[in-house]
Amino acid sequence: MSHPHGVHRIALLFNANKAFDRQVIAGIGNYLASTRVSWDLFMQEDFHCRATDLIEWCGDGIITAVDDPIYTALRQVDVPVVAVGGSYADASRYPKGLPYIATDNAALVRLAYDHLIEQGLQNFAFYSLPLAPNIPGWAEERERLFDAMLRRDGLEGFIYHGHATTAAGWSDATEALMAWLQSLPKPIGVLAVTDARARQLLQACMMADIPVPDEVAIVGIDNDPLTRMLSRIPLTSVQQGTEEMGRTAAHVLHRMLHGADCSDTRVLVPPENLHVGASSMYQSVCSPYVMRARHYIRQYGCLGIRTEQVADYVGVSRSLLEEHFRRTLKRSVHQEILRHKLEIAQDLLRQGESSMADIAVRCGFTSVQYLYTVFRRELGCTPRAFQEQQATANA
Repeated sequence: MSHPHGVHRIALLFNANKAFDRQVIAGIGNYLASTRVSWDLFMQEDFHCRATDLIEWCGDGIITAVDDPIYTALRQVDVPVVAVGGSYADASRYPKGLPYIATDNAALVRLAYDHLIEQGLQNFAFYSLPLAPNIPGWAEERERLFDAMLRRDGLEGFIYHGHATTAAGWSDATEALMAWLQSLPKPIGVLAVTDARARQLLQACMMADIPVPDEVAIVGIDNDPLTRMLSRIPLTSVQQGTEEMGRTAAHVLHRMLHGADCSDTRVLVPPENLHVGASSMYQSVCSPYVMRARHYIRQYGCLGIRTEQVADYVGVSRSLLEEHFRRTLKRSVHQEILRHKLEIAQDLLRQGESSMADIAVRCGFTSVQYLYTVFRRELGCTPRAFQEQQATANA
């Protein structure tokens, strides 16, 4: 039923504590902002998705992330429903009788897999979710696709399901993950089923003193801003076309509210992009000293470390480490630290979410003025000019 002035009551059934769901909701918001649609939106205050009381809900339409409990309840709801979820090779896994907007899992995995192949890696692994009766179908599908790609190319892969993320079991889970990483052939490229699992890989590698990406190159899925903020080493991640999914779902529901039959509609949305960070940029480095030094710099380069501290971590003299850097990378340890700081600063400028003062502090520059000085000297432009160039290029 519609309300006065053409307003419709729409329920968004998502778990907005998840990056995927938040991004889909943002796409729905973008659709509303760019059209004359008038919707009164309902969401749970704690951002969880619940099927309770849906039958008695006096609304006009629903957009929902699909899981089993929700889908069972939705069959009994007499309002237009648009479902959002992952794609499957087996068409029988799609909900029957509902329009379905799907992220293209095959394209997501292919983008990540091709990137790891392009780095020159020959060993590959997949970090999935724990095996359980309620394992999400999209996680199982991504694992299956990754394994199929390896088999097609005549390669052997390693799959690890790990443990559930709980406070009580965190130490044991981390120890087991470290043991798995140490058992793998090196160098190796690892695709994590989500950014959250990729962050666990980064933490485990740091705790096990395994250089990233020199021995383990890591790619996640979601391009979650929260994960980026919590990771010392910038994470390479596949950004799903989630906002486009949200816009498409809203458009389909809009049509259904005006009488269109979209029950057989199925839309496959490709990934938006691959955001490349240091976590996957594998380079074959012959010197183990340089490998360990770069591992340390990626973790602490923005915290004001000096060449002497890097040499102490590696366990060699400063002069010997400098010799290996000159021979292997054609630059000094100090230049490598500066290069790392500039890469982080450039990434923050591209995101456009931080002030110049914040960027200077986060990247270990003593002041905004020094940040400008280094940019002019090394890149031939100011940070502000660099940011404007990136905005123009992406427009």
